[in-house]
Amino acid sequence: MDDTFSGALRRHGISLSTSKVRRFDEYCKLLWDWNARLNLTRHTDYEKFVSRDLVDALALAEFLRAGERVLDVGTGGGVPGVPLAILRPDLRIELCDSTGKKTMAVSEILREMKLDIPVWHAKVETLFSKREKSERFTTLVIRAVSRLANLLRMVAPHWTRFDRLLLVKGPRWLEERGEARHHNLMNKLALRCLKTYPTKAADDKIVESAILQICRKECFDDLVQRIDDRKNETHSARKRQKSK
Repeated sequence: MDDTFSGALRRHGISLSTSKVRRFDEYCKLLWDWNARLNLTRHTDYEKFVSRDLVDALALAEFLRAGERVLDVGTGGGVPGVPLAILRPDLRIELCDSTGKKTMAVSEILREMKLDIPVWHAKVETLFSKREKSERFTTLVIRAVSRLANLLRMVAPHWTRFDRLLLVKGPRWLEERGEARHHNLMNKLALRCLKTYPTKAADDKIVESAILQICRKECFDDLVQRIDDRKNETHSARKRQKSK
């Protein structure tokens, strides 16, 4: 098996520019070097990185419009925020994590990569409490942080500080939605499954992952329009690329 980043891309049918391949390779090597000292990721080879981390970032990127201010909550080793920044330099990415050693490591990785991405050592609710109330994010992206009910409790007082959540969830997301509804956490919120796609679980079994959008009910129609606009932008860009 071709144990390179390019080889893993080919196996998964993913095409990236030469410059992006080089940036991802650089990021992986720095991440794994830090991982030898700190527990940042379990995805310590190209196959695992591409089949989980990159696939998730590509799925999220489909639903983010140019210029969005995006906060990666519980970033850990920088996923999905750093991959999103490499894939979509048109986004304004920021990262936060409650573990100081992780934010220190990610900050150093970004410094070596010369990527200007703010990294905050804080829980998201603490970050919102300490920042100016006029300061807002478009989207919070969250992957592998907690169950849906816990996440909704965490952000409940802060919905005026962002437009929506984009969550990466596994095949049990319907069960988590039921739990959140049981605790009356969805009463004023609208949840939409934007995409499902196959990914590899820790035991290498293929499972179905999902991108979930959660927003306040009064914002739902506007966000649907944004998603449609993004699809049209992507379709037009692909047509232009094919015509070259």
